[in-house]
Amino acid sequence: MKRIIRNLLQNIHVALLGGILAVFAPSLSSAIDTDRADVQAFIAEMVSKHDFDEETIRAVLQQSVSQPRILDAISRPAERTKPWHEYRSIFVTPKRISAGVDFMRKHQDLLERISEQTGVPVEIIVAIVGVETSYGRITGNFRVIDALVTLGFDYPPRSKFFRSELEQFFLIAREEKLELLELTGSYAGAIGAPQFMPSSYRHYAVDGNGDGRRDLFSNWDDVLASVANYFTAHKWKPGEPVVVTGTTGDSTPPAAKNKLKMKDTIASLTKRGIRFEASLSPSAPAQLIQLDGENGIEYWVGFHNFYVITRYNRSTMYALSVFQLSESILAAALERSDMEPPNAS
Repeated sequence: MKRIIRNLLQNIHVALLGGILAVFAPSLSSAIDTDRADVQAFIAEMVSKHDFDEETIRAVLQQSVSQPRILDAISRPAERTKPWHEYRSIFVTPKRISAGVDFMRKHQDLLERISEQTGVPVEIIVAIVGVETSYGRITGNFRVIDALVTLGFDYPPRSKFFRSELEQFFLIAREEKLELLELTGSYAGAIGAPQFMPSSYRHYAVDGNGDGRRDLFSNWDDVLASVANYFTAHKWKPGEPVVVTGTTGDSTPPAAKNKLKMKDTIASLTKRGIRFEASLSPSAPAQLIQLDGENGIEYWVGFHNFYVITRYNRSTMYALSVFQLSESILAAALERSDMEPPNAS
């Protein structure tokens, strides 16, 4: 009954958001109006703050298109509309696991070197690229400029964030000599094989092969090194666990809100009756996660490294999918006699 009510409330939320967007969004795809006050303010800021040419910014924006299908997509992301067992089935599949093993084998030397330098496990790096773009095969077919303009100017709930990402997109395009009107990505404006938002591209992408560029589209040295750098920048702790299963024993199951904050510790969760195993100090931060599994409620306990994965995508289901895919890839890889076991696991 609780699950039915929760799903009903979730559907109502999506319907209400869809109604809100219908009020604010244009009914058909349309070129952005550069005479709008908010668009003019953005142009003026790019000129005064970053010394861009006004006419160049205006010309690019005039060639961008606000798309209702982008607004529709962002109003119903899988993290919000699907229960855990359905969400998991999108990413942790035999096909994606097998492709992950192949990808690991193809780039094994590079992955081992990056892992040794950063402490981020090979299988975690591979799983991120697997979940994000199926190892670089599915990077999105929306023009990035359209996605960011649509969400920056026609999506009131998060316009400030996406307008900032539009600003970062102009900057990264200038710095890396990228074609503003040609790049494609996700409906949210994420770019390349690792699906970095423009701000993440600027702050966390690295030149993995020393050629003077940070190419997240076709250079795997840069892509894989950048994913690892993202994790180290968010304080990944080498050798520490990510997440473990938990049980409630005979006690009344505690409520878990799956907030992206580490407010508990191993000791406090244990005191609340959660049973789990962890080779960490009782004072180590921990998070109780409650999800709708195929066979009922699942309890998980996430640690610091789990929290780090949620910095890549603000979702506990996303982080758990990455972890489970990484474990499955590692297990499948070790079954292949022609592969060496990855380091830093």
